[in-house]
Amino acid sequence: MKWFFTLILLVVTVDQVTKKLAISALKDAAQSITIIPDLLSLTYTENKGVAFGMEFAPPAMLLLLTGLITLVVLFYVILSKNRTSLFLVPFALIVGGGAGNMVDRVILGRVVDFIYFDLYHGKIFGTYISLWPIFNIADSAITIGACMLILFHNRIFPDGNPTEKNNVC
Repeated sequence: MKWFFTLILLVVTVDQVTKKLAISALKDAAQSITIIPDLLSLTYTENKGVAFGMEFAPPAMLLLLTGLITLVVLFYVILSKNRTSLFLVPFALIVGGGAGNMVDRVILGRVVDFIYFDLYHGKIFGTYISLWPIFNIADSAITIGACMLILFHNRIFPDGNPTEKNNVC
C-alpha cells in the first residue's frame, strides 16, 4: 500500500508542477507553444466544468462531487483485500488525478489545462469542431486509470467461481 500512496502523491506533484509551469509560461502568452506541428501544442486554458469542459453544476458543487468520488474510490481501495499491482495502479492514477484537479478547484476555483492534441479541427456538416479538448496531467492519469480498469476488468475483478455456469432453460 505504501507505493499506492506514493503513486498518488507522484501524480498530484507532477500535475501541480506542470500546471505551475503552464501558468508561468503560457497564461500571458498570445499563442500556443508548438511541440509537433499540426498535432501537439501547449495551450493555456482554464476549465470551470468537468471532463471536456461540461458545466453542469456550480463550482462548489463540482468541488464537493470531485472530493466525494475521490474519497469513495480511496476508501474502496483501502477496505479491499486486493493488493495486486493491476488493482492498485489504476485506482492510484484515478485518485491522484482527482486530487490534482481538486487542488486547482480549491486554490483557483477552476482547473488549469494546457496539453492540446489537435487530432482534427474543421467543419463537419457545416459546424466547426475541435475533436479533442485541452487537458492536463491529472486528466491523463484519470483516463489511463479508467482505461486500465476497462481493459483488465476480468483480471482485476475475477469472478468468484469460474467453473460455475448459469443453466438457463
